[in-house]
Parts: sequence; C-alpha cells; structure tokens
Amino acid sequence: MRQLALAIVILSLFAAPSTADERPNFVIMVADDLGYGDLGSFGHPEIRTPNIDRLAEEGMRFTNAYAAAPVCSPARTGLMTGRIPSRVGIYDWIPPGSDVHLPTEETTFAELLRDAGYQTVYLGKWHLNGGLGTDQPRPDDHGFDHWYATTGFAMPTHLNPFNFVRNGEETGPLEGYACQLLSDEATRWMSEIRDSERPFLMVIGYHEPHEAIASPPELTASYPATQNRNEAEYFANVTNLDLAVGRIMAELEELGLAGDTMVLFTSDNGPEMVNRHPQAQRSYGSAGGLRGHKLQLWEGGIRVPFIVRWPGHTTPGSVSATPVSGIDLLPTLCALAGVAVPEAIALDGANLAPALSGDEFDRATPLFWHDYKAWGGPRVVLREGRFKLAGWWDGPEILRTDSSTMRPGDLELIRTAKLVLFTLYDLETDPGERHDVAGQYPEVFAQMKTEMLEIYGEIQDDVHPWNESWLRRW
Repeated sequence: MRQLALAIVILSLFAAPSTADERPNFVIMVADDLGYGDLGSFGHPEIRTPNIDRLAEEGMRFTNAYAAAPVCSPARTGLMTGRIPSRVGIYDWIPPGSDVHLPTEETTFAELLRDAGYQTVYLGKWHLNGGLGTDQPRPDDHGFDHWYATTGFAMPTHLNPFNFVRNGEETGPLEGYACQLLSDEATRWMSEIRDSERPFLMVIGYHEPHEAIASPPELTASYPATQNRNEAEYFANVTNLDLAVGRIMAELEELGLAGDTMVLFTSDNGPEMVNRHPQAQRSYGSAGGLRGHKLQLWEGGIRVPFIVRWPGHTTPGSVSATPVSGIDLLPTLCALAGVAVPEAIALDGANLAPALSGDEFDRATPLFWHDYKAWGGPRVVLREGRFKLAGWWDGPEILRTDSSTMRPGDLELIRTAKLVLFTLYDLETDPGERHDVAGQYPEVFAQMKTEMLEIYGEIQDDVHPWNESWLRRW
C-alpha cells in the first residue's frame, strides 16, 4: 500500500505543470558616447575599467559591433525596435521641446517580453521623445512597467541632477552621480520590488561619459599623468561608470541571479572629441584607432564596444569578429526568451544568438546606416562580411552645432537627395578606411551598390510625415 502511494506521488510530480519560469533574465547596459577604444578590454592604455573588463573575461567580446546610428536618439530607436531608425522617422537627436518621438505604433522588445510575462524596467537616459513631462509616449507606453529616467542629458551635469522622473513623477534634485543613482535604483528594484517567480528585462541607459561631464574628485586625482585636468576627468568618468556596472554585477551575484542572467554592455555611438565638437570640453574619448567619431558614418562613429556575459552559453574570454548591431537586440532577446516576433514587424535586425556559441547566423537585411547630417564623410553606408560600401549624396553639407537638429526643409531633402558617389572598403585589411577597393572587387561593389540603393530608396519612399513647423523647438 505504501509503495502504491509513493508511486502515485511520483507520477503526480511528473504530471504537474512546472511553476518555475526558467527563461533567462536580461540586463542591457548602454553607455553614452563611449568610444570603441575607451575600455581596458578594448585596448585603452590608461582608463581603468576592471568590472566591465571582467564581463569580457567571463563572456564574449564582439570586435565588429555597431550602434544603429552615429548619434543618440536614432541609435536608441534602432536598439529598441530592431529597425533601421530612418524607417521609424527618427533621423537625428531629439532636443528638449521637440514633438518628434518614437511612435506608439512601433513595437519594442520591452512590449513583446512584457506581454510574454517578463517584468520590464527602464533606467536612465530615454531620449526617444521631446520631454517626459509631455503627452508624448514615455517608457511605460513602450513596454516598461517601472521606469526612472531623464528625457536626455542629466541636468545640469552628472553630479546632483534635477531632471529625473520615476514612473511619471518628478523626483526633484538628487544627490550623487548619475551612474551611481541608476545603480541605486537598479539594485533597489532587484532586491525589493522584483517578483522572484518571473524573469525580468532591465535596460540601463547610463549618461556617462556624455557631456556635461562631472566625476568624483578622488577618481580624477587618480589620473595624474594625463595631458590636462579635463582629460583626467573624462578618464575618471569612465571609471565611475565602471564602478556603477560593478555594483549591478555584485547585486546579481548577491541575489543568486548572475547565472540566470544575460548581461550585455555596449554604447550608443562613437566618442565625442575635444576640438571636433563645439560642446565638447572634457570629451577625450577614443575610437581605438578607427577613422572618425560621433556624428560620422566612418567606423569611429558607429563601431562600439559590445560584450555579452551569459554563464553556460558564452565561452569565457571568447572573441567574435562577426558583425553585429544594436538592431539585433529585439530578435535576439525574443528568440532567447521563446517569444514569437509578430510577422507584421518589418525587422532589419537578425537573431545573433548563434554567434554567442561561435556559429554563423543569417542576416536577411545587410547592416545599413543612414545619416543625412553626417558631419563629413558618407551619408549612407552598408556592411556585408568584410566589406563596407560608403555612399555620398548630392545634397548640401549640413553642419550640426550644439543647438541644431532637424529644420524645415530637411524632410524634403531626405526624400529627394541622390547618392552620386560610392567607395568600397575592405575592413579586414583596411580598418582605417583609407583605400577604395571598388576596382579590385567589381562584383562585390556592384552587388552592394544595388542593395544600398534598394534600402535607401525604401527609406526615401516612406519618409515619416512629421509636421515641419515643430521639428525644431529649442
């Protein structure tokens, strides 16, 4: 009789549905204006980033990873939606007071994961509308249950910002550095608010090291060998960011979540640089020897650090040269979470999950960038494999200043400007993009030119109908 009872108990255990949700957690950390060469693990000789470097030691470092754009708002749009940002109608950074915003009809990975049972959190720089205090869509309108954010920059500097909003309520003046305030909120949410029975997605948009830079004096003093105090403060700013990342990792370990969480660290675009940007006073970022910088479609403007740590899935200390991009996040996170992406969403990104194991993966749409106001250089680029095609147009040179964004007439320019010059670069042998090899590889050149013109034509045919009278309110 006892044996029969035991058998019934065992059978019932196998028959009962599991209540444990074993899907992975996701922590996505995005730095602001951090250059490809600004981390120790990516070759910087002086800046100390031991916590982020540890992510690389314990995970996979991608050496051909890209932001979706060379400037913040479009880059974040591509990251959230898996789509080329120009398709979405975000062509440039969004200044305070602008009515440009990420349209509600666009689907973000947060919405898809939330609808599948994930807890969703957004912390930090939003920069996908003209104001969190307006009636424009906010993080909760795009899938985030809990949010603690600024519209754009931490104001007036990283120290003691006054412009944070938590779940729709202004916080007022805060004490501390922006990156540490975000880690405060992240650790508090994980330890006090999180439902331990459900997986979570947390996106942290750090403000560092974007201007206006402010760093702890003791960290600044720890860089005495720099060329001036402003450079020391930039180096210290990146180190302070690293300390904030370390706190997130320590909390994951403390709560026993580190083994079940995929952590991704990247940047929204290339570095801002002193003497090349009017507003840059302490921006001593490094593009790691690549050509160009923020606001350009040369590699230095769009190639960014990209590290994935996921115990049991990424091989510690591994390196991948596979080209990947921020637009790959939506299909990748959904695939890893077992969430189907609706067929109605016209994705440009690809599921890079196979690359985490060192395998190849299919990319239906080539990596493509469009920046109609690129600060010198091409306005459109496309990458496939080792090759990158650059396209120049017949429109005017438009120089950004510290207070300029889209102006009346720009949409018509985007809609009509023709690509008239093309150059091809072999990034495997020429990462500095100095030598046009179109003549050496005519078939590659012809194929990539056809693909570029096709995607560019799609974007021109579907320019978002913003009201040009309020594109710029500054």
